[in-house]
Amino acid sequence: MASLVAYDTEGEESSDEERQHEHQHNLDSNLELEKVKLKETTKFNQIENQNDDQNVQSESKFSFKSESKSESRSGSGLSQPSDTSFKKSSLETQSEEEFLHLKTDSKMFKNLLSTTQLSLAPPVATKGDVMTGNPLDPTVKELKYNPKANELYAPTAGPAHPFQTQQMRAVKNTVTGFAEPSHVSRFQFETQRRTFHSYGYAMDPSGDSAVEESAAIIGDLKAAEEGKEITVFEASKSREGDKRKRKRNNDASDVDGYLGPWGKFIDEKTTMVPEEEEKKILDELVAKRKKNKTTIEDKVESEEKSTLHLKEEFDYQGRSWTHPPQDVGVSLKADAIPEKCFMPKRLIHTWAGHTKALSCIRWLPVSAHLLLSSGMDSKIKIWEVYNERRMARTYSGHKQAVRDVNFDNDGKRFLSASFDRMCKLWDTETGQCIGKFTNKKVPYCVKFNPDADKQDLFVAGTNDKKIVCFDIRSGEIVQEYDRHLGAVNTITFVDGNRRFVSTSDDKSLRIWEWDIPVDFKYISDPSMHSMPAVTISHNGKWLACQSLDNQVVIFNVLNRMKMMRKKVFKGHMVAGYACGVDFSPDMSYLISGDADGKMYIWDWKSTKLFSKFKAHDDVCISVLWHPHETSKIASAGWDGVIKYWD
Repeated sequence: MASLVAYDTEGEESSDEERQHEHQHNLDSNLELEKVKLKETTKFNQIENQNDDQNVQSESKFSFKSESKSESRSGSGLSQPSDTSFKKSSLETQSEEEFLHLKTDSKMFKNLLSTTQLSLAPPVATKGDVMTGNPLDPTVKELKYNPKANELYAPTAGPAHPFQTQQMRAVKNTVTGFAEPSHVSRFQFETQRRTFHSYGYAMDPSGDSAVEESAAIIGDLKAAEEGKEITVFEASKSREGDKRKRKRNNDASDVDGYLGPWGKFIDEKTTMVPEEEEKKILDELVAKRKKNKTTIEDKVESEEKSTLHLKEEFDYQGRSWTHPPQDVGVSLKADAIPEKCFMPKRLIHTWAGHTKALSCIRWLPVSAHLLLSSGMDSKIKIWEVYNERRMARTYSGHKQAVRDVNFDNDGKRFLSASFDRMCKLWDTETGQCIGKFTNKKVPYCVKFNPDADKQDLFVAGTNDKKIVCFDIRSGEIVQEYDRHLGAVNTITFVDGNRRFVSTSDDKSLRIWEWDIPVDFKYISDPSMHSMPAVTISHNGKWLACQSLDNQVVIFNVLNRMKMMRKKVFKGHMVAGYACGVDFSPDMSYLISGDADGKMYIWDWKSTKLFSKFKAHDDVCISVLWHPHETSKIASAGWDGVIKYWD
């Protein structure tokens, strides 16, 4: 015990000496600690003295008992063997040795305490050395408590970034550094900046021009002297007409002559009359235009011709070549609609005969066993869809490209609209031109009235914003629908042929009652684009419009012509092209052409793109699904060919 205490006191003494050398300035605190230590040592000495007295008493009791036992054994005459007595003595010595380390020499311990000092209290940091308060993160933009001022303006703590330079550590409020706020008006700053940029001198911004009589100039001092320190704003000279004088009459009592702020300028000319020289030049231009201007009737009229490319016009039974075939394995009657349609997989035929790009293709009504096509080569051709798939007849009579063609209800006649400003009526079987119609404007689309009792009337949308209705019997215009603000692109009959829908370059859609020249519904939206191709579904419920923002938009015909916002077909690129769209007979697919010559097939219900493939080398301008076939599609392109897919 004494040795352990001595070791501890030596360690404490050495540590106290080191602290005394380190903390000489803090003597008062050390004196208080020594007083506490002395009190603890006195208590420790008292406890040790009590332990020593108890040990002495226990030893005396132990020796007295052992003596009494030995005397009683000897008095009784009982002799014990020598080895047992030896064992007892050895046990007594062992017990004494076990308790020996608990015994302490009080004198020796007092001497050690007098020479050593105990420090039981750990070193305590002062209050000033400890950081108080909650540290704030400089990057935090929101605090959920009210910090004190010293917390807000405390210096940045923590280790510095090891890889940042001094320039990177600098405080910045702009990209290039720290810009202090200055009280300079924007006009004064821009004036000085532009003056320095133009003339090479400006006012010194570091000087206070309000205090000093003449502000210092920096930059080109010589130029400043020559220019008399004029700024860019002051350098502009006043010009004639900058401040024109007005006629004044502010007398409100003068009812007729009162002008107020609306008086005209004194030198203002309200009517501009050309001078004599200008008038001569204008008269010459007008005369030249009148001389060069020739009407369509003055030109040499084109001869309408038709060429039959078949060997025989009638078969052995006397039936015409337009009669639908009976041996094709498919019912070509009007009510024969396939129950389920499938996507085409391969190309089965190519019709080539046009020398330029195609503009439109149409099925023969009801049977669809013939295909009519118009092209930019000003020719119209009709093709066989079944058997040998030959070119049947060519109709030529237009001077310029044919824009649109359309059959009547039974397919015996068809109309053609051309860029030569003529609409012509043709006999499908004989190829004879029955009638010519024009209003001196370019027709973009033509359409027969589908009603059986109005087959002698047709409408044409022209480039002068009008829809014109012609009577075939008289050849005259019987009605004009003039409400569009741009060229009319399409006309589609809806709602049992009582109404028709027209689209125009004015990005609007208008619905008209037949023979009423005022549109009763006008659909236009800032998000809408021009729709140059429109197709009605086979059941007459939906209207598919090819919008020039690269999507097909659907309108509900039966529900007040409502646009179906969720039923939009996307994925193709048609901006700038009037690529046609069409429905499958069972209303399960929607197909469209593309500016890259591709054909796109979407699912009607989910609007998902099912298939796309390269159909033509140029723009795929028109696509038609056969009304009696499950998976056959005809496509026309600007490469001059018609392709048949299955």
